[in-house]
Amino acid sequence: MRIGIPKETKNHEYRVAAPPASVAELVRAGHQVLVQSMAGHAIGYDDEAYRTAGAMIVTDPAVLYRDCDLIYKVKEPLADELPLLRPGQILFCYLHLAAVPELAHTLLERGVTAIAFETVTDARGATPLLAPMSQIAGRLALQMGMQALEMKNGGRGVLLSGVPGVAPGRVVILGGGNVGGNAARLAVGIGADVTLLDRNPDKLKVYDDLYQGRLKTRFATPANIEECLSQADLTIGAAYVPGRHAPRLIDRRLLRRMPRGSALVDVSIDQGGTAETSRPTSHSEPFFLEEGVVHYCVPNMPGAVARTSTLALAEATLPYLMKLAGLGPRRAFEQDAGFAAGLNLAQGRLAHPGLAEDLGLVPADWRELV
Repeated sequence: MRIGIPKETKNHEYRVAAPPASVAELVRAGHQVLVQSMAGHAIGYDDEAYRTAGAMIVTDPAVLYRDCDLIYKVKEPLADELPLLRPGQILFCYLHLAAVPELAHTLLERGVTAIAFETVTDARGATPLLAPMSQIAGRLALQMGMQALEMKNGGRGVLLSGVPGVAPGRVVILGGGNVGGNAARLAVGIGADVTLLDRNPDKLKVYDDLYQGRLKTRFATPANIEECLSQADLTIGAAYVPGRHAPRLIDRRLLRRMPRGSALVDVSIDQGGTAETSRPTSHSEPFFLEEGVVHYCVPNMPGAVARTSTLALAEATLPYLMKLAGLGPRRAFEQDAGFAAGLNLAQGRLAHPGLAEDLGLVPADWRELV
């Protein structure tokens, strides 16, 4: 199969779908790989490294899209890339379509076969291709939250770790998945006063046992969320439902109850955000102030640490790509039902039930589409 790896075009997105080592594996498996020139340059992978790995370097992205059966990238296609997609072409990347229904409709019109990293599941129902970026985003959430609390960014000037004689800052984490767990790990590590809320009692027990009182757990009821946020210096939105719009847990009324100058890092913004006031920002302009609360809502957070993110992402996605390119979608999905859950749309129809429900459309069985 001919596999195309374009250069990402999103604001300050320096990740690339595959480092040269992954390209070499694809070439050894008999696939042709086209890489857009400079795709990995920003993180130390120059064109010569890709040539050595066996890739063909393409300067014009239109040629790459025209000549490849499968497009393997990191983030969703942007406006200038959409016209390059053609019917039947396989798109394998992060999509998060519930948050951008207009993109979903455009991809339906283009007739592509879109497989989303974030909705692929494993035997346990977990999301193995989302996990590495969730781990990174969770760890970055604390780092970005600390910046948001600085006075220069409109924050209330709280040092989350505290100092001798001064209490640490209060961190509230909404969601106990990969993002929340990794945010908690760092927040507890610096000595912050941390509370994690989730609806799943089993998850709360895991955190309670793990941290032995160094982290407080609460059920994510509306009353508990309101009480915790009214005292929080930093709130991290980490709620996620595969394929669906993120649950809206913070309305404007609740935001007004939060301390003035407190910070909200809405990691769930790539799925639409957990707060009514959240809207996507960029690495160039990451912060905005709303109702006295500093918001950080960058959808591609892991792009800030692009080399680490690229290596982690490639390690997770490459086995699935090898299966997809080697067997084709139908046989790959027949062998792995969790992989089939990654199919969001094909032949102008939606395949993912949760996404279809959010968009008000009727899903088709994937067997009808590939």
